[in-house]
Amino acid sequence: MIISFDDCEIDVERREFRRAQIAVHVEPQVFDLLVYLAQNRDRVVSKDEIFASIWEGRIVSDSTLTSRINAARRAVGDSGRNQKLIRTIPRKGLRFVGDVRTQLDGAEPADASSSPLEQAHAPSRAALQLPDRPAIAVLPFTNMSGDPEQEYFSDGISEDIITALSKLRWFFVIARNSSFTYKGKAMHLKQVAEELGVGYVLEGSVRKSGDRVRISAQLNDVSTGSHIWAERYDRDLADVFAVQDEITESIVAAIEPQLYAAENFRARRKPPGSLDAWDLVMRALSHYWRVTRQDNVVAQALLEKAIAIDPNYGQALGVLATSHIFGAHMGWADMATVAPIAERAALAAVEADSEDPWAHYGLAYVYLFARRFDDSLAEFELALRLNPNFSLAQAFYGVALCYCGRWQEGDLAVRRALRLSPRDPLSALYYGIAAYAQFIGHNYEEAIRLAHEALRQRADFVGGHRVLTAAAGMAGQTEAAKVALQELRRAQPNITLAWIANELPMKHRADREHYLEGLRRAGLE
Repeated sequence: MIISFDDCEIDVERREFRRAQIAVHVEPQVFDLLVYLAQNRDRVVSKDEIFASIWEGRIVSDSTLTSRINAARRAVGDSGRNQKLIRTIPRKGLRFVGDVRTQLDGAEPADASSSPLEQAHAPSRAALQLPDRPAIAVLPFTNMSGDPEQEYFSDGISEDIITALSKLRWFFVIARNSSFTYKGKAMHLKQVAEELGVGYVLEGSVRKSGDRVRISAQLNDVSTGSHIWAERYDRDLADVFAVQDEITESIVAAIEPQLYAAENFRARRKPPGSLDAWDLVMRALSHYWRVTRQDNVVAQALLEKAIAIDPNYGQALGVLATSHIFGAHMGWADMATVAPIAERAALAAVEADSEDPWAHYGLAYVYLFARRFDDSLAEFELALRLNPNFSLAQAFYGVALCYCGRWQEGDLAVRRALRLSPRDPLSALYYGIAAYAQFIGHNYEEAIRLAHEALRQRADFVGGHRVLTAAAGMAGQTEAAKVALQELRRAQPNITLAWIANELPMKHRADREHYLEGLRRAGLE
């Protein structure tokens, strides 16, 4: 169904919002709010009804609702002062007061009072305008087993991926019913993309033989005709549903950074003056992932620009908070100076968008270095509930667990991050975290091995140098410890035992003394 009013148009099925025939990005909850208000335009809807419909009864603050209402008004060209479309009825709720026209997709516009059953359902338009955010369609995975009974498994994989991607609220994901119209049809991806209005298409196949299954998946950038990611998964089918869940998690976690990278490449080809907040965040992430002092500073400048354009951009605020704490964690900035900046950004991120995992990840990182350990773990866990495939949050949840002395759990968390996203641009950090977990557990040889892998991927990664130095010191590898310390001092010139003791938030004194002793034996003072 398409809902039209003023110069706006809402395509309900495709979840597209257009104004003056131009696609406009709105957050999923804002989109749902607009649809709900327009469909209930004949009455005043209460705050409780909105919470029940949009948030499905979850407890959220009034300020969250206010921010979504303000965003909905901005999207349609309204304001709290004018209220020409969305009117606040004091102590009652909201009412949509615009003149609404509805039509089935592809049909002639009908009066709002017409019954949908009376409207003709014409074929879909040949091509749709791309949204201003990454739009992706997941085609039904092909059953290569030759057994019709296995269709449920290949369909289940596709449906689970669609559901998981839909939780990543910064992506525009085509609904299952639209994607599955292409099941069993041999069609060119370009045609599929044009008909669905997407820039990316994920396709795959499932081949089952005995108790083994092979699942192949490929992500295509239709605008360039290139394959930007492909992977193959071979698994035992001891538990069908467990395998289905594992493969879904792996695919979603793997393609998320690939989509970000592709979007950054697209943004870099735009003139600087035409960059919007999304473009700026994509460019900021590309710098943040390079893990250097200068790139971190550049990322912060880009994020500040994005926030100036959209002060309620939860992800931008969350990444800004993260970048400030990360810079101090790496020894590039003074924690006392940046911590208040990071905390303000993180709290603003959660206030602006309580459903954004980056917002809670940023706040978790802030709380960790404020030594609010229980609050930090709770925020990490909330970020992971919002996006279970958020590999960066999973890895730094491992850091927090390690700093709390729970190294076995920390080791499991970071290994899950590595399994979720083995080609992640930050996987060097993940190996460094795994090395630190093993160091806390007194497994020095394994810590050294993992630290070497971290440094093989990123030779300038400060955290890898710290763990390698401490582990070599505790293992009695005198020469290796001496060389590791030289490299550590090159990567972090301000490193001292006092810096480690004061800056790294280790909850238990014994863990701190253990780390200091390893660095002391290596020659650090």
